[in-house]
Amino acid sequence: MEQTEQQEQPPLFDNVDITAVEEENDIFESAVQEPLQPVMEDIATDETTNGQYMEINVSDPQKIGEGIGSYVAYKVTTNTNNSKYSKRQFTTTRRFSDFLGLHDILVSKYLRCGRIIPPAPQKNIIGSTKVKMSQPQSELGQGLSMEWVENRRAALQRYLNRTAQHPVLSQDPDFINFLESDQELPRAVNTAALSGAGVMRLFNKVGETVNKITYKMDENDPWFEDKIAEVENLDMHIQKLHTAIKALVSHRKDLAALTGGVAKSAAMLSTCEEHTGLSRALSQLADVEEKIEILRFEQANSDLYILSETLKDYIGLFGAIKDVFHERVKVFQNWQHAQLQLTKRRENKAKIELSGRNEKLDQAQKEVEEWEAKVQRCQKEFDDISSEIKREMERFEINRAKDFKATIIKYLEDQMAHQQQLIKYWEGFVPSAKEIA
Repeated sequence: MEQTEQQEQPPLFDNVDITAVEEENDIFESAVQEPLQPVMEDIATDETTNGQYMEINVSDPQKIGEGIGSYVAYKVTTNTNNSKYSKRQFTTTRRFSDFLGLHDILVSKYLRCGRIIPPAPQKNIIGSTKVKMSQPQSELGQGLSMEWVENRRAALQRYLNRTAQHPVLSQDPDFINFLESDQELPRAVNTAALSGAGVMRLFNKVGETVNKITYKMDENDPWFEDKIAEVENLDMHIQKLHTAIKALVSHRKDLAALTGGVAKSAAMLSTCEEHTGLSRALSQLADVEEKIEILRFEQANSDLYILSETLKDYIGLFGAIKDVFHERVKVFQNWQHAQLQLTKRRENKAKIELSGRNEKLDQAQKEVEEWEAKVQRCQKEFDDISSEIKREMERFEINRAKDFKATIIKYLEDQMAHQQQLIKYWEGFVPSAKEIA
């Protein structure tokens, strides 16, 4: 796709003065450097991987060590018939930072190619600190049943399975090694939230945000204009729905607690009621309310783990899509910068020809040829990432529809089962109420 208009400013993520003629001030070290090539482009796509399956289960969180230096490790079990893997079933143990390190590796490999990388769960400093400072390992069984630990375990499992669904990422050597190897992985020190690398990531994110706000790309492809607007709109409304579901979870838990209060009050009233039939009915009412309390907590968990967490995942996925779109903008900036550099070299060559300094003419001609090649490579990289993003979005939309269909059906079945159980509880209480004389 040819861009006819040239930008008058360099990429905003680089403070290089592109108006200078000296070679050392260029954004690129050399115009003849090799372009960044997509990795593993020859791997089959979804259409050619039919019949293959991969199921990954993350379970058994265990606290290793004590104090602030402790961490939680998870058992990762994989079942697959993918020929890239050495066995059909294998198990390994991974800590949380290993998952973050895997995500960073995949991003460094594939984001520049236009791949949508499923996001890893975010760090939870407060929750992690609570586990680190909890009771010793021998007494930790109940502590690890905390809600946030289960949330993290489930989120890690969904992250790995989403990554495994990708026809390229699932066959990446680092992903395979993460699942297959029973050895400890090199410590992913750059994932620490309070480390120097974490601070640098924060500064980089600020720079990226400023670049997104201040740089507006002249978009000539209406598909990208429509898709960017669609993603922004979907992201906004999914975030609103996620907020509403979180409020629903909170209210259901409050309702469950209030129902438990009713059960206790009814039980106490039944003990001091002198009327035998009424006392028996109140006692059974307390039993029913106690069962309903448990049922309402189950409904809250259904709202959380089936619906809310799925929406949370897609908020992260839309963020990953925005990252891919922005990566395309950065590639476009590099292309425009190369065009500006080529214009400068041509102007410099023309000045040399007019001045009659023929001893510098060969060098000037060589620079022009180098930057002409660089412009062609940058344009090809821009065309490649644009095409890849379109393929990735097509695959994402298909998977999103399937994912939401399965989630909604599961959620409805769960809610219907809860309502049917609620009806049974009340139907069982009706005879006792009618027996009150």
